[in-house]
Amino acid sequence: MQNTRRGVLALGGGLVLSGCAGRLGGSEDGGTSSNDGVDVESVSLLLNWNLGGLHAPYVAAREEGFYADEGFADIEIESGDGSDFAANQAGLGNTEFAVSSGDQILTVNSNELSPRAVGIVMQRNPNVVFADREEFGELTDPEQLEDVTVGSGPGMVRTMTEAYLDHHGLLDTVEYVDAGFDTVQQLLAGEIDVAGGVFSDVVDARHQGREIDVLETDEAVASYGHLIATDESFAEDHPETVEAFLRATARGAVWAARNPDAAIDHLVDVQPELAETRENQYDKWEQMYTEYMLSETVEREGWGASAPDPWRETHEVLADGDVLENEVDPDAVWTNDYLDAEDEYVSAFADRIDG
Repeated sequence: MQNTRRGVLALGGGLVLSGCAGRLGGSEDGGTSSNDGVDVESVSLLLNWNLGGLHAPYVAAREEGFYADEGFADIEIESGDGSDFAANQAGLGNTEFAVSSGDQILTVNSNELSPRAVGIVMQRNPNVVFADREEFGELTDPEQLEDVTVGSGPGMVRTMTEAYLDHHGLLDTVEYVDAGFDTVQQLLAGEIDVAGGVFSDVVDARHQGREIDVLETDEAVASYGHLIATDESFAEDHPETVEAFLRATARGAVWAARNPDAAIDHLVDVQPELAETRENQYDKWEQMYTEYMLSETVEREGWGASAPDPWRETHEVLADGDVLENEVDPDAVWTNDYLDAEDEYVSAFADRIDG
């Protein structure tokens, strides 16, 4: 049975930010709107996880009035329960937009749903292999991983970490353990030698006063991190709404990158509990916009654009790992058709984010 919107909120089990789409009447960044009106004025955005620094563009776009400038009356931002949950809910039509990842879009499409990636926010694979220098020594080369104990959570983090180890011919040499959702603490306690995770885990570890060395899986496995997904039928029925949402989000990403302190202020304003981890959230956002949002594809085609190769490489990893339920065409799960090439924040994103 298809889950209802009420089911999304119950399963997501987190914060719901609902209200007007921002300060009607424009914003202070001097930008202009491409708005010709949207046919769905109230939409929801289901996050991949609890609200935090990595979600700065969406909150900035709402609080600075960029969604309102495009004609949206209400943007409901909902905390999520993982990229898999977000992709499923988008495919079920239970949310207009969702933050997911390339691996989960492929996986959910293999299970006979049709979420489509319409805008790539994080252009690089966010998965990393990392170690505590005090416990392990300085980690600079994957060859140092031979015969060590590697731990990670389950699911796609493990799949990507194993693919990285296999790429370097090391998978059969390590002892791989399931660290659950406590990977960082197990690493810092010396219970595992090396951890597989995402770059935000490294930020968490460093905020506990540890010196962490990192090997990036992106050099071995190209894959997209955070992206915006919507159901294929919703996009086909409401193309102007999808285009407007993406324009405003690109504008929010530019604003948040150029005003990182104010962007985190917005996060704290809408979720006061984040004040306790404000510096941590700032560092996660700073690393995301400085290291993960630009690529040759963005330089060439603009914000949000997909290229075929990361999708094909991710598909190969998932197929080799028997993750996919059924056959899925990696070229059919994404589209650049809703990215407005004439919009200044989309087309010139790389120039604008650099200053």
